[in-house]
Amino acid sequence: MKKLIAILLTAMMVLTLTAVAPARMASADDPYADLKPVELIGADSTGKGAAGQIFGEYVAKRVEEITGGKLTIDYHPNGDLGGDADLLRQAQAGDIAIVVCQTAPVVSFIPEMAVFDLPMVFSKYDGDKIDAVLNGENDFNTAISAAFEKADLHLLGFLQNATYRLTTANRNLETLADFAGMQIRTMENKNHMAFWSAIGAEPTPLAWAEVYIALQQGTIDAEENAADTCVGANFQEVQKYLACTNHILYCNQICINKDIYADLAPAYQDALNQAVAEALAYMRPQLAQIDLDNKQILVNGGMTLIEYEAEFYDAILNLDAVKALYADIDNNQVNGLGTLLVDALSH
Repeated sequence: MKKLIAILLTAMMVLTLTAVAPARMASADDPYADLKPVELIGADSTGKGAAGQIFGEYVAKRVEEITGGKLTIDYHPNGDLGGDADLLRQAQAGDIAIVVCQTAPVVSFIPEMAVFDLPMVFSKYDGDKIDAVLNGENDFNTAISAAFEKADLHLLGFLQNATYRLTTANRNLETLADFAGMQIRTMENKNHMAFWSAIGAEPTPLAWAEVYIALQQGTIDAEENAADTCVGANFQEVQKYLACTNHILYCNQICINKDIYADLAPAYQDALNQAVAEALAYMRPQLAQIDLDNKQILVNGGMTLIEYEAEFYDAILNLDAVKALYADIDNNQVNGLGTLLVDALSH
């Protein structure tokens, strides 16, 4: 009887060890094995098929793949959860976690983001140099990241590849003098408007839904946007010229609610950061190609492409009114962040 009990006890121990062995092995090899599943909500309000949407969805895809489905992002593109301001407010409140959007709407929540309003500050640099400044380890990145934290957000990265907002117009804009008196639709951004005024144009804020008809009817002469946005709006139907003014960098930021990020297990934080880094590497070559392709679509639609030499940008940057705008943004709006940005780009 004792021998039988001993045999049964031995068998039970073997079965128990066999049962727990795979779990121990999985835990050793998989940093997510012992973590509870987490779902984050992410969103953008970009146009369908725009770079911001592709970027955000790729981050969501990679996070799920990296963590084996333990960390997921329920991603809502194309304004499904609201416009940029709505999404940023929801992210600050923690109602959603992640927001992808261009830099301009963030200024209302993080005043320091007005540094991206410095006209033509990036225009003479390539994508690699700009990426090293925006996403690398330097004083500028440290300062802008701190500004996000102060606004209860955590900066995850900037997506760009030296593509820009361009100008479409019904007049030939070959020289600086050609901009004089041109009525151009802009976003309702005081720095953008001040720039156009500084070079002699007449900026006119206008609701996006009204822009096409206003251009068609000649109520305004021009508008400014990235090439893919111009294609999405079919501006080749109502505009004659596509001028590469390169006045504002076409840049998307991705951020997450600060507390939600802090509450994530370190392994999940690492996975999210890895996914963003991989999405940036995946998207950057595409951005350049998307820009070229969309410019070609606009040209094929009948628009004339105007490109400028470096002297054109230098002439604008040397205008007294533009220098005054730089000083105002740097000294009064971004606490010297403009100086940090210019220094980082020039080194």
